[in-house]
Amino acid sequence: MKKIVFCALLLASIFAMSCGNDSGQITRSKTQLDSLLDDVLEGHNIGMAKLGKLTRAEQTTKRLLDSIAKLPEKTRQAAEPLKVKLDSLKSDLSYAEFAMNKWMDEFNVDSAIDNAKERIKYLEDEKLKVTKVKEAILSSLQKADSLLKVKI
Repeated sequence: MKKIVFCALLLASIFAMSCGNDSGQITRSKTQLDSLLDDVLEGHNIGMAKLGKLTRAEQTTKRLLDSIAKLPEKTRQAAEPLKVKLDSLKSDLSYAEFAMNKWMDEFNVDSAIDNAKERIKYLEDEKLKVTKVKEAILSSLQKADSLLKVKI
């Protein structure tokens, strides 16, 4: 339910930001709260845009690990260094997905809406959290790109 409300508010925010005067400019100036909320939503949007690729990388990694497990003992031992790297990648990808889902579940777009000082603090904290989540997603995908060397 929170995800539906969050997505609806995100869409409303995007719509509101796109509405402007005839020259296409937004008529009101941005406040610190507006900027912080924009930064938080931008971090969310960047991370969400990569979740499909992250899922494909997880599937490819799992498939490769399953294939290694089916190899004859001697070949499996020879593939152990690759298996270790794939296990690490699988862990990174799983964590990135978990972190995004956890952040989305816990994020409250209406937190302290009636108290500017508390809201600024909340959004600053959320900006840090979503930046870490975004970085976890992007770094795990970078690792997947270099290790898997296939288009995912």
